[in-house]
Amino acid sequence: MISQQDILNASILIVDDQQSNVLLLENILSDAGYTCITSTTDPHQVCALHQKHCYDLILLDLQMPGMDGFQVMEGLKKINQDDYLPVLVITAQPDHKLRALAVGAKDFIAKPFDLAEVQTRIHNMLEVRLLYRKLKEYNEVLEFTVQERTRELRLSEARFRRLTELSSDWYWEQDENGRFVRVFGPVFDMLGIREDKPGARDDRGARWNEAERCLLESKLATRQPFLDYTYSRINPDGQTQYLMVSGEPMFDSSGRYTGYRGIGKDVTETMKNNI
Repeated sequence: MISQQDILNASILIVDDQQSNVLLLENILSDAGYTCITSTTDPHQVCALHQKHCYDLILLDLQMPGMDGFQVMEGLKKINQDDYLPVLVITAQPDHKLRALAVGAKDFIAKPFDLAEVQTRIHNMLEVRLLYRKLKEYNEVLEFTVQERTRELRLSEARFRRLTELSSDWYWEQDENGRFVRVFGPVFDMLGIREDKPGARDDRGARWNEAERCLLESKLATRQPFLDYTYSRINPDGQTQYLMVSGEPMFDSSGRYTGYRGIGKDVTETMKNNI
């Protein structure tokens, strides 16, 4: 939120070739409590001043000799970096209002000045300007936070993958339809599952222990977690291979089932040593 003090502390530049108008606006602003007021009677200085100080509001007279307010706004648009031109034009010509708004002015004040109108329009425009700036800053912080979070997630995933590689031969994740969505290691070869068809057996000639496989598939079908489940197959060379897998079902924040994830390891040597 923007506080009243934030608005009163906003930086304001008054641009008018008539010193009397400058003094009048300075008095109006000072009496209203504004604390950061700058002024110039030379329109050629406006762009340099704004580039240096980045004013929250520029009160700009349109009819000035040498360089009118429209030319000033064209110059401001070239140096303005956030695509928001904080200009409130001052004019006695009704037909200039639409033209000024069309080239970038955000509002206008009519001459001769009406005290209540001047104060209200300045206050409202400053509030919008400060809200716009705060939103821009928030978006920049949000973008930085997202980038940092993305970097942290990538590092975390890399660490997780490395730990998985150290503690097991493969890591896998399936979606709710049994399709593999994340795989580290020789999952398809070890599990004997075809990559192109969820749940289909591999056709490389290995003979699985059907009872063990059926029990594992039953656990998957009923969404049961399992730890260090060992099953076996006889490879084409006649050697028995033992695989140990652990897995758990995944659910989202609403409790909806989203798939499975798990790890596995070839424990053939361990099993042979224990026989």
